[in-house]
Amino acid sequence: MMHRKETDVLGTVEVPENAYYGSETERAVENFRISGLRIQEGFISAYALLKRAAAEANMKAGSLDKKKGRMIIRSADEVMSGKLRDQFVIDVFQAGAGTSTNMNVNEVIANRAIELLGGKKGEYEIVHPNDHVNMSQSTNDTYHTVMRIAAHTSAKNLLHAMWKLSSRLGEKALVFRDIIKVGRTHLQDAVPMKLGQEFSGYNGMVIEAIETLEHAMDALLEVPIGGTALGTGMNASRGYKEDILKEIRKGTGEKFRASKHIFADMQGQVAELRLNGALETIAISVNKIANDFRILGSGPRAGIGELLLPEVQPGSSIMPGKINPSMAEMLNMVCFQVMGNCATVKEAANAGQLELNVFMPVIAYNLLFSMGILTNGITAFSEKCVRGVKAEHETIRRHLEMDLSMATALAPHIGYSKAAEIARKAYDEGKSVKEVCMNMKIMDRETLDRILDPKNNV
Repeated sequence: MMHRKETDVLGTVEVPENAYYGSETERAVENFRISGLRIQEGFISAYALLKRAAAEANMKAGSLDKKKGRMIIRSADEVMSGKLRDQFVIDVFQAGAGTSTNMNVNEVIANRAIELLGGKKGEYEIVHPNDHVNMSQSTNDTYHTVMRIAAHTSAKNLLHAMWKLSSRLGEKALVFRDIIKVGRTHLQDAVPMKLGQEFSGYNGMVIEAIETLEHAMDALLEVPIGGTALGTGMNASRGYKEDILKEIRKGTGEKFRASKHIFADMQGQVAELRLNGALETIAISVNKIANDFRILGSGPRAGIGELLLPEVQPGSSIMPGKINPSMAEMLNMVCFQVMGNCATVKEAANAGQLELNVFMPVIAYNLLFSMGILTNGITAFSEKCVRGVKAEHETIRRHLEMDLSMATALAPHIGYSKAAEIARKAYDEGKSVKEVCMNMKIMDRETLDRILDPKNNV
């Protein structure tokens, strides 16, 4: 492989001749051979959008030559389109604050701009990664800002998936509204309820999680761009903050605004923690729903078997005809991963010191990873499981008929102790509560039928 030589403050570095990145990226590649994980494409696109906005703002301020600025914008547009995705080669686990990633973006955009101006890669007197592409910026305010832009975009996709899940659960709550079944607490039989009520509970959990996510998304719209290294704004062009925010709003279509507490946003991750908390809430909520689907669909002959889950694939390599609750299992695993990611984000946010939290790369990666897999997992579960789930009417009827907790309806009429005695007798004799009551002549048949009718108790 042919190489070109570039020089930085530490000396000479050999960079692959055809690479659009430069010396700082190459050093990072050599230093951080850690996981093979790369920063998500959405994050890189958001960084390019910010560099584009910065070039516009700096040209307006008269700080950036318009010829250079226009080529920076063209280069940033190419990055946003995904054309140069293979040039972003740094591991997620890198030097703190994300300086390596910022410089990777700066170098790629600079070298592509140099080409567009007729130069060769590495001829930084034409367009310089720091002096021109990174003008009025530092990693410290850009990484925070990009993290929030990318997170907000990803959260919108997750929000759409959550509303779709809510819609599917709501549809089933309506379809199942007249089906009376045995309720369960402590994994034991409880009083009757409607299957539609059970599904309305699932839908309510999803809607409450959506509300939590929406609050977190609003907090992400506050960004500390223009704060540069610490929040003081040193080295930013006059009017730069206002102008770059206008360009960010134009580029995203979202109402991003300046941080009310810029030093707090540089030092800490309150908005990111709100988002992280919302993701944890979502994961716990949909994990519970997936668990219930697996329990209620267990069987087909030796389990509860009250739900018929869509059959999406064979379930065993050795047991012919076995079908597993594959979509619910997938969603469980997604949720486990998200909960682990959330723990990582909390630890990283907890480790900030003085004027900057340097662990932003792992925070950004885990937030975006969580939202990506939740979006895909919830969408697949909604369409391939919830949409096609059915009630097993005969099993539900049989369970309801033998429900010992129907003795609860007797308690106001004969007292708790007598009702408990009947329930125990029914259990011991393998009979229904109604059969035992009739044998014991507790009350007349008409009154007993009325009291023990499930329709009168839901």
